[in-house]
Amino acid sequence: MKREDVKVCVLRVGGTNCDAETKRSLVELGVQAEIVHANEIISHQNLMEYNAVVFPGGFSYGDHVRAGVIWAKRILARLGEELKAFIEDNRPILGICNGFQVLVEAGVLPGFEGISPYPEAALATNLPSNYNCRWIHIKHENKGNCIFTRNIHKDKVFRIPVAHSQGRFMFTKGKEKQYLTRLYKNDQLVFRYCDKNGEYAEGRFPTNPNGSFHDIAGICNPEGTIFGLMPHPERAFYWWQQPDWTKQEKMHQYGDGKLIFEGLVNYLENS
Repeated sequence: MKREDVKVCVLRVGGTNCDAETKRSLVELGVQAEIVHANEIISHQNLMEYNAVVFPGGFSYGDHVRAGVIWAKRILARLGEELKAFIEDNRPILGICNGFQVLVEAGVLPGFEGISPYPEAALATNLPSNYNCRWIHIKHENKGNCIFTRNIHKDKVFRIPVAHSQGRFMFTKGKEKQYLTRLYKNDQLVFRYCDKNGEYAEGRFPTNPNGSFHDIAGICNPEGTIFGLMPHPERAFYWWQQPDWTKQEKMHQYGDGKLIFEGLVNYLENS
């Protein structure tokens, strides 16, 4: 597929606030990206018109009940069969921050056996309990399964911002070891929180900004086509978005966030 023919849908609902930055990042890479309200997709049942879908960051429906759950249940209730067909066709889905929360609440991630009828994980209230907005580091753990990062060498350290109050990744008590083993076995673990030297946070704040189990910052499904992460790649796309750009004599044109979007585009271009 030619790059200019790739069509990506950036979904939005009331409360999303990162859709414009996400679209801009994709357009910068030469693909067609459209911001579409979820109601329009639901009304016209036209999700299959797109090659990929992005659930962007924000506070969908005001994070009522818990972050991402209302959007997730609405999508499943009104668009469940089409979403299932989209996933079975191995079309990529990216969930960023609130979008990651949506995918977990919908049972799409971790997706050990496909879409689960109930969430197999949670993104709970941060520990310590506060809204955390800061630049952090994450380490690439994937060995090539995740289509978004397969061209990035393992152990690369990214500098990228987080902005959330419910980002603590966790599994059901008593199943942590079992599910973590499956993540590693299926090569579903994509990013872990670390320091600038690549040393794992081991749960220490603020290196781990939310208390996530095993320092987990991002995972994919077993097929590697659905990816969710708490940090914001669209906020680390350009050099001028980085917090210390005024202190540097020379900076690369793009930030680390570009690599994630580039992975998506390269996959679609070669499909």
